[in-house]
Amino acid sequence: MTQPPVQADPLVFQRHRPLLFSVAYRILGSAADAEDAVQDAWIKWSAADRSQVADPRAYLARIVSNLALERLRSTRNKRETYVGPWLPEPILTGAENAGDVGSTGNAWSAATADAADTVVNAESVSMAMVVVLETLSPLERAVFVLKEVFGFSHAEIAETVERSEAAVRQAAHRAREHVRAGRPRFPADRSRQREVTERFLAAATGGDVNALMELLSPDVTLWTDGGGKVRQALRPVVGAQTVAAWFAAIGTVSYQGVEPTDMHAELVEINGGPGLLFSAPGRPVATVTFDFDADGRITAVHNVANPDKLRAVAEGTTHDVRVR
Repeated sequence: MTQPPVQADPLVFQRHRPLLFSVAYRILGSAADAEDAVQDAWIKWSAADRSQVADPRAYLARIVSNLALERLRSTRNKRETYVGPWLPEPILTGAENAGDVGSTGNAWSAATADAADTVVNAESVSMAMVVVLETLSPLERAVFVLKEVFGFSHAEIAETVERSEAAVRQAAHRAREHVRAGRPRFPADRSRQREVTERFLAAATGGDVNALMELLSPDVTLWTDGGGKVRQALRPVVGAQTVAAWFAAIGTVSYQGVEPTDMHAELVEINGGPGLLFSAPGRPVATVTFDFDADGRITAVHNVANPDKLRAVAEGTTHDVRVR
């Protein structure tokens, strides 16, 4: 039976907007670029003959995927000349994060964790996963996101990226193998991640190097992204003692011109998991997220301090990145 045509109703687009942002962000790793891709998708949707659209979800996902893929290809050269490590733009994802940046209190709640999306969904938007996706080719990244995260068929993806189904299957296989090699098979559960993050926050703000070292894997790596806008390490910082000393100093010395007494730190949900937000009066200073092994030890730390990448956080924008 032929499905009825989609009515020219902007509510149809709005209903799928979270999905479109979710697709675009996972492909691009930038909230600002993802929002632009969604806006461009709206323009195309408005101009399309929607009477011929039987499945708006697939149609809109195809539009935004192509727009994101084009944008990713055009920004690759800029990322290759980026000052220091390039990290994805962090996004607030928990319902409890809708308040102002400077608000007091713990923004992460057990209720939110219990009601959160599935572990698979949270993992697919985690900072660590988006970092791994950055190492894929644009085609592999788009194929992986559409197939493994959103469950589109190889045939649907082939139509989207204008490749043969065989080429899409090959790209999907390469992407899966690469992601599997770059991500731990058995990460710690969410409650353990939250516990370790809370302990890290207490140790960092208290300047307790020994307590920090207890939480870190011996070969932990810290990646800092200042983008040349603020002073950060231009190369990865490796080793528990060095990384612990880095964070212990936040509680005792000026950081980016902010005195310890003026620095506010809180636990928030970032990219689907527990993270830290450091802020000065009226502005965010940095976000910190972690990668964990099966025992809950921290194996990698991602510190984003580039102010250009903290705009969504500064606005208190909370993104819905559930897989729909």
